[in-house]
Amino acid sequence: MAHDCSHPVATEGVYPFDARGVAKRFRHAAIFGALDALQAGETMRFCNDHDPVPLLMQIDNHFGSRVEITYVQRVPGEIVIDFRVTEN
Repeated sequence: MAHDCSHPVATEGVYPFDARGVAKRFRHAAIFGALDALQAGETMRFCNDHDPVPLLMQIDNHFGSRVEITYVQRVPGEIVIDFRVTEN
């Protein structure tokens, strides 16, 4: 079943982040700020219009194993990724 980012579903410990509504020049800062604000066990469900491969590498370099990256949906134009913060 496809995820529809325009209708976020609140789930305990899962916080939606729709990057499409953030000005491009602020996106990475907003994403890193949101990830820094999460506590262990919480997840940011990230929606975007393109696959942010360079961003994923930056997140991996900055957070390492503290943030688990899992694709929920990988359809061109409709990318959904869960960033889950671990205890590390």
